[in-house]
Amino acid sequence: MQLLELSDFLKLYKLSPADKLTIDEFIKKATVVVGKNTYPLADYMASKKIEKSKIELLLKHIQSRKEYLTRFYNMSLRLYDGNLHIHGNIAPMKNSHMDNNTGTIYKNLIRNIHYKDILQNTLSGMENTPTYMNVLNDLYKKLQIDYKILTPSAIHYMSNGRLGSVFSSYYFRASIMNPYLVYSLNKNLLRGTMIFTPTLGWSSYAFGFLECPEVKSYVGTDVIPNVCNQTKLLVDKYNAQTEIYCQPSEDLYQSPEFLNKYREHFDVVFFSPPYFKLELYKSKNQSTTRYKDYNEWLNKYWESTIKLAHHVLEKKGRLCYILSGYGSNNTKEQYDLLKDMNKIASKYFGKSQIQPMHNKNVHSTNHRETGEQIMLYVKK
Repeated sequence: MQLLELSDFLKLYKLSPADKLTIDEFIKKATVVVGKNTYPLADYMASKKIEKSKIELLLKHIQSRKEYLTRFYNMSLRLYDGNLHIHGNIAPMKNSHMDNNTGTIYKNLIRNIHYKDILQNTLSGMENTPTYMNVLNDLYKKLQIDYKILTPSAIHYMSNGRLGSVFSSYYFRASIMNPYLVYSLNKNLLRGTMIFTPTLGWSSYAFGFLECPEVKSYVGTDVIPNVCNQTKLLVDKYNAQTEIYCQPSEDLYQSPEFLNKYREHFDVVFFSPPYFKLELYKSKNQSTTRYKDYNEWLNKYWESTIKLAHHVLEKKGRLCYILSGYGSNNTKEQYDLLKDMNKIASKYFGKSQIQPMHNKNVHSTNHRETGEQIMLYVKK
């Protein structure tokens, strides 16, 4: 795997046109972006009554950005012996309290190898929220300030030396399932040895399952080519048999070769499916690109994937997925994924066992989730 070192991360933002500007020059050159509109910073300051001293804080942040970027890297992207392996370093979480936000250091490997897709390329499908890295690129390289950076609450954070909290809270990053959660689920709930995942979950599923010494085989598929390639490199360091496909799960259900090879082969099928339009990935084969209507998506993506899971599971094998409903305060779109998707799964698997889980972080303040659930079905 090609890992992102701190020096490489800092090089992304090494130069900025603001580096040698005075505050007056910065105010003259910078602009503010509000949706699709752009305004001169000086005009925006006047209309919003923003003091020059507050803009000086922002310029100081840009000119000393190395300090913030180093902190961000160390917290979210840095790798060391303690977070490259789960097994032997930390006990699995108890079944009664599965929490995606415990042991978050194990997300660092995932963020590191997929940093550009997670922090920049994956877009919010529910509202026009810019991505984390796009905001940094615009601010540091183009002197384009997203208007949220100049709101009263953001200025308050900036005044207290916490502008990084604004970047983390206001701007979109793809959600990540913690590999430690996957590891814990398998250790204390699923107890699988032969695993299939209809998505790769940014390589988190492979990392979590293959850290379990009892796992003998892992097969997964995804539609994002870079995720497939990085996962292939990740699984090579383990002794288990592995195979990574790079095609939609619903297409595998139409593949006689795959269906024959893996008929009743696995004891666990696990994943957190796409939440319809919540996140838009950089892939022409994303399910919501192929099926834009919600009901068509349920039928052609979800039901086909459930039928695939049923086909490849052995008798008494377990299907487990993590799911919630969600909506947007901006667009008023609502999707009862729990009800609609569970109804389809129940057609093939019967009754389910449900337990709550602490939500994965969705880094946009206008997304609303109804509480994620761990759904567990057993094939009769």
